[in-house]
Amino acid sequence: MRGPFWIEPGSPLPFPPVERALTDPDGLLAIGGDLSPSRLLEAYRHGIFPWFSEGQPILWWSPDPRAVLFPDRLHISRSLGKTLRRGQFRVTADRAFREVVAGCAAPRAGHGGTWITGEMAEAYARLHDLGTAHSVEVWESGDLVGGIYGVALGRVFFGESMFSRATDASKVAIVHLARQLRRWEFPLLDCQVHNPHLETLGAERIPRRQFLAALDAHCTRPAVPAPWHFEPGPDGPVPRG
Repeated sequence: MRGPFWIEPGSPLPFPPVERALTDPDGLLAIGGDLSPSRLLEAYRHGIFPWFSEGQPILWWSPDPRAVLFPDRLHISRSLGKTLRRGQFRVTADRAFREVVAGCAAPRAGHGGTWITGEMAEAYARLHDLGTAHSVEVWESGDLVGGIYGVALGRVFFGESMFSRATDASKVAIVHLARQLRRWEFPLLDCQVHNPHLETLGAERIPRRQFLAALDAHCTRPAVPAPWHFEPGPDGPVPRG
């Protein structure tokens, strides 16, 4: 059986075609390499992302199907609509990137560890310093209670991780991000793999070939300059009840 492709650390070798990714485990494409900005950006451009635990080599994935959220199909439940209307949270962008990553890396109930190692955190901090990685912060009474971070290439946002220390805080972050992405004409927000939390917001699974076609069409479009700021605009109806 063919195994995943091996990349020596620091090697200039490109990733193999994503069609070579394994089906079990779903999407495992390559092992090794490094987390340099150039390697990470090459990965995202070709529909690949790193995901590994402490003590493991770097694992690179490209699952099929791919979980995505189309900003113009964002779903807001009645309960989330109530939270949004209460206005208890203040939402910002690119104000506390490293703190958001730390929040995402913190241990969670029922989980023994984190896949956001110190090496990963530093790698994305470098991308943030380069204006390519971005964060959304959710504040309550001056405290950071939720957020999301990811990478933007052209007009595609690749979500990496999110966290919540208050009910609905991470969902509020995604709602504000999705609305802003829609204003900037981003066609999709990459969610990588499906989970029920994202499904409640309208995330869906699409074939990998459809995802790659979207990257070809939109990753080369002009980028939104960093740092990001939320802009006023029509948000659409919020369910009442």
